Amino acid sequence: MQKALFPGYSVGPDAYEDVANICPAYGKTAAIIGGKHALAAAEDKIRKAMESSGIEIIGTFWYGGEASRENMEMLRPQVADADMIFAVGGGKAIDTCKVLAHETNRPFFTFPTTASTCASCTSLGIVYHPDGSLREYSFSKIPPDHIFIDTEIIANAPVRYLWAGMGDTMAKHYECTISCRNDVPAHSDAMGIALSSMCAEPIVRWGEQAMADCEAHRVTPELTEIIEAIIISTGFVSNFVQVDYTTGMAHAMYNGFTVLPSTEENHHLHGEVVSYGILVMLTVDKQYAERDKLMAFSKSIGLPTRLADIHARPEDLKAVTDKALAGIDVRVWPYPVDRQMLIDGVMELEQAQA
Repeated sequence: MQKALFPGYSVGPDAYEDVANICPAYGKTAAIIGGKHALAAAEDKIRKAMESSGIEIIGTFWYGGEASRENMEMLRPQVADADMIFAVGGGKAIDTCKVLAHETNRPFFTFPTTASTCASCTSLGIVYHPDGSLREYSFSKIPPDHIFIDTEIIANAPVRYLWAGMGDTMAKHYECTISCRNDVPAHSDAMGIALSSMCAEPIVRWGEQAMADCEAHRVTPELTEIIEAIIISTGFVSNFVQVDYTTGMAHAMYNGFTVLPSTEENHHLHGEVVSYGILVMLTVDKQYAERDKLMAFSKSIGLPTRLADIHARPEDLKAVTDKALAGIDVRVWPYPVDRQMLIDGVMELEQAQA
C-alpha cells in the first residue's frame, strides 16, 4: 500500500498563535530543541504562544551543532519525558529532531527560523558524521505534524540562509524532471514532479527582490512567496516523490564537496553548494539555454558558478566525484553517470565562463 502524508502549516508574523490550537491533541509535555541562534530568536515567542495550551515544556536543549548520530544519542535521555518535540532552527537542527522523533515514535512540530532548506516540511532526514561529511539518509514517511513559519523571524535572520535556500529549492525541479525522464511516474510521483515547477519559477521571478527585503528585515509578499517556495513547495515535492526522483546530480555533487575540509572551513551552506551542482547537472545534461539562464540569475544574487566560488580546485575533483557517486543520488538517472562525466561537466562549466 502506498502512503503519502503531508503536514499542515501556518505562515505569517502571527504563525505561532496556532500552537495552542494544534499541539494539545498530541500530548501534555514538549521538549524544545534547536540551534543556539534559533532558540534565541524563537524560544520566548514559542513559550508565550503556549501559555494557554496546557502543555508543559520540560526543557530547552541545544541540538549539538551537527545532525549526527552522536548528538541524537546525547538528546535521547534529555527528552525522555517529552510527549512531543518542537524542532527549532535550520536544516541540521530540524533533521536531528526529526530522526530522533521517528526513532522514538514521537510527534514533532517544526519552527523554521531560516528559509534555507525544506527540512522543516519533509519526512526524509539527512544524517552527517561529526566532521560534517554525509553519513546517510534516514528514510521515513512521517513528516512533521505541523509547521509554524514565522515570517518575521525569518526576515530578521541572516540573508545568506535565504540566499542558499533558493539554490536548494531550484534543484528540486531540475532533479525531478531529469531523473524521471525514462520512466512513467506513478500518480504520487507525477503530482510531485508537476508541482516542482513551483520550486524554480518563483525563485527566478522574485528571488532578487526577496533578498533585498530580507536584508531590510521587511516581511513582504515577495519574501513570503520565496519562503513558501523554499519550505512548502520543495517539501511537498519531497513528500510526494520517491527519493530516486527527488534527489539527483546536483545533490550528488553537494555530497561530494562535503569531503573537502574547505567546504566546512569556509562555511559554505548546503543550498549554496547545491546551486553550483545544478549548473554542473545542466551542463552534463546539455541543457545549455536553461543553464545560462540560471547562471545569469545565480550571478545576479552571488550564488556560486565556479569552483573557486566554493573554495575548490580541479585537483579536488577525484575525491569529490568518488564521494558523489558513493551515494544513491544518481542510481536512477536517464543515463549512466561516472566520475569522468562529472569532472567533464565541471570543467566545461568553468570553460563556459572563461
